[in-house]
Amino acid sequence: MSAPSRLKRLTATIRGGFARAFGDTLARRIFLLLWVTLVIAQALAIGVVTWTRGDLSAMRMHGAPFLPPMPGLMRGPQGPGPGPGPGPQGTGADPELRDEPLPGDVPMPPRENFRGFPPPPSSAQGSQTPGQPAQWRGPFRALTAWELTLDYGIRLLVTGLAAWIASRWLSRPMRDLVRASQELGQSLHKQDRLPLLDEQRGTLEVRESAQVFNAMARQLRRQFNERGLMVAAISHDLRTPLTRLRMRLETLDIEEIQRQRSVEDIREMNALVDAVMELFRDGPGAAEPLVDVDLGALAQALTDDLIEQALPVRFEDGDDSGDGEPVLAKGQPMALRRVLGNLIGNAVRYGGSAEVRVGRDSQGAWLRVTDPGPGIPADKLEAVFEPFYRLEDSRNRHTGGAGLGLYIARELTLRQRGSLTLSNRPEGGLVAELRLTTS
Repeated sequence: MSAPSRLKRLTATIRGGFARAFGDTLARRIFLLLWVTLVIAQALAIGVVTWTRGDLSAMRMHGAPFLPPMPGLMRGPQGPGPGPGPGPQGTGADPELRDEPLPGDVPMPPRENFRGFPPPPSSAQGSQTPGQPAQWRGPFRALTAWELTLDYGIRLLVTGLAAWIASRWLSRPMRDLVRASQELGQSLHKQDRLPLLDEQRGTLEVRESAQVFNAMARQLRRQFNERGLMVAAISHDLRTPLTRLRMRLETLDIEEIQRQRSVEDIREMNALVDAVMELFRDGPGAAEPLVDVDLGALAQALTDDLIEQALPVRFEDGDDSGDGEPVLAKGQPMALRRVLGNLIGNAVRYGGSAEVRVGRDSQGAWLRVTDPGPGIPADKLEAVFEPFYRLEDSRNRHTGGAGLGLYIARELTLRQRGSLTLSNRPEGGLVAELRLTTS
């Protein structure tokens, strides 16, 4: 590294350190807040305690030590002009009359009591014990229990108020970051405007965090866009040769059984491509708004379509309220139809049949799909929601699928602010429960 480069790097380091030490940092703001809090608490506590005593005026009057009256201390006026003394300027007393008392003179106290110049007994400045030197205490006295409680109470109140203000002040950037993080996922899926943070507001640390978050959000948007283009290209490149293979198989002179099996394999490959596309794109109904959906009517319509296809599916209204009102929930109709189709398909594939029930309780609306199959091991109930995960007895894709149905179903459910769980029935079989909010 050349000398100019090292000098430039050293200059940048010093400049950054200076900005951190003397700039608008979090440490500086906390220091100023603590300093202002201490000053306000001290001034307010002293002012209130002094006001409750009622001796603020006494503090002003007794600013200097009290001296007892001694009229005989000065015998003549000072300054120019004639006086009673022999001098031309009248600056002294007659030596013969200096030791004689005058009318109004007060006898001098003993010499040992001059040390403190004690005030009269009514003064708040001090007192004297007989036989002891006077002690000067000034205009303040010891705090009583009530005054001490008031003093500490005011300090505690001011400190608590400052702590509350500081917590709101310091946590505001964190709340903004949490809000932006929550909105980032939806904005990426729906291609909405990114929830960027203000890079000019807050302390140095907050501004740096905002810059890093905004850069991350922009990078994620670019990656999502590139991923969509890549998946679209892969889908196109795969579907074209699969279509050609299917057309060739239909024209080949081979046994019908072999032809049907080959065509079925191609259909399975097309289904796998569709599932992968569904995994990497927004999915059906992702851009739909949340509306009131009649779960009973939706489930009844879907099961009727499947019954016409000779599938062992049955619908039963599980609402025990008896009011005859439809079971409404907030959701996306197309996405809910896809979720219910995946759940019924799994139940028929692994359990032989499916029973669909709809109802509501205190927690909201629910939809359950039950099958009489073997169920799922308890330690695998959450693992089956992972993409491309299939149980050991479902290795064959002709029976086990691609392992994306439940993953897509849960993803679509979460986008509708709902939940999807699996549980085993005591009598055997599996229950898939979908829950949605009602408002």
